Amino acid sequence: MRTKKTASIRAAGEQDWPVIERLLAAAGLPSDDLAARHAGNFLVAVDPDAPPPGIAGVIGLEGFGRIGLLRSLVVDPAHRGNGIGTELVTALEERAGEAGVSELWLLTLDAEVFFWKLDYRIVDRETAPDAIRRTPEFSRLCPATAHLMHKPL
Repeated sequence: MRTKKTASIRAAGEQDWPVIERLLAAAGLPSDDLAARHAGNFLVAVDPDAPPPGIAGVIGLEGFGRIGLLRSLVVDPAHRGNGIGTELVTALEERAGEAGVSELWLLTLDAEVFFWKLDYRIVDRETAPDAIRRTPEFSRLCPATAHLMHKPL
């Protein structure tokens, strides 16, 4: 049994983009609409015991006023099972709340159980607000079979 290890969570910078991009690609997550200039929309979990850059996971947020789209949660396979994914979601929710976001939305093909445990609920795609519907992730990057999930903050 693995012991939980706390990573430090920080805002990503453009210097982190190559690692973020590699993690997204390895997880098969959509990133065609992202570039290094979007790094500021991400948080990274850093494992102080790993070799530099030590990034163990990433998560992104697109904000649309009071609505946010949580996207691209990835934990490096070597760091899974340590609670880093939950830490990243919690940090993102805090950051979103501080920015005035009152509800988060996400799309997932296979992580609905993980997000359910964090109080996200599957909702009908037709209930998505226009801001979410207009995102490339909703409109063209994620398949129609992806679960839409919602959580009020």
